[in-house]
Amino acid sequence: MNMASRLILFLLYIPMAGFNTFPDTPVVEMRMRDHANGISPDMSAGQKKLPFVVEPWTPEQLMAPADLAATMNDPMAKKPVLICVGPGALIMGSLDMGPAGENANLEKLKQELNKMPRDTNLVIYCGCCPFEHCPNIRPAFRLINELKFRNAHLLNLEHNLKTDWIDKGYPVKA
Repeated sequence: MNMASRLILFLLYIPMAGFNTFPDTPVVEMRMRDHANGISPDMSAGQKKLPFVVEPWTPEQLMAPADLAATMNDPMAKKPVLICVGPGALIMGSLDMGPAGENANLEKLKQELNKMPRDTNLVIYCGCCPFEHCPNIRPAFRLINELKFRNAHLLNLEHNLKTDWIDKGYPVKA
């Protein structure tokens, strides 16, 4: 049997094997409409997805709390500039800029950042709540990007400062 004959037999076999079973057109159209409206097929009726948000930081710019704590505890390591953009600068050595969700505090942060070289190793944090609810980290990180800092990080406090830093025994202000 030549190659063309094999190909024809294979193409005839696919429908019998069920490999080309596609949903009918109304189902495809419904899924496309639902996707455009932010509804996933596994959601119950009336439930909406959160809108897709492009964060001002990259995954590489997230710093694990354990990594920062290790750097802070290593006497030989070069320490980053640590800036709190939330309600309380509780991490040892951090500068308190106040909640960056407020314009006056964002301006205070801008003035502080303008004093630094753009290659400063910079770590910001808030810790008031999980990232998806935080009103402070996005304005602060957008400002850092606008000012073209090349070595900026966001401390990855997934829950809050207490759970992800204090409860783990990492360095806090006395």
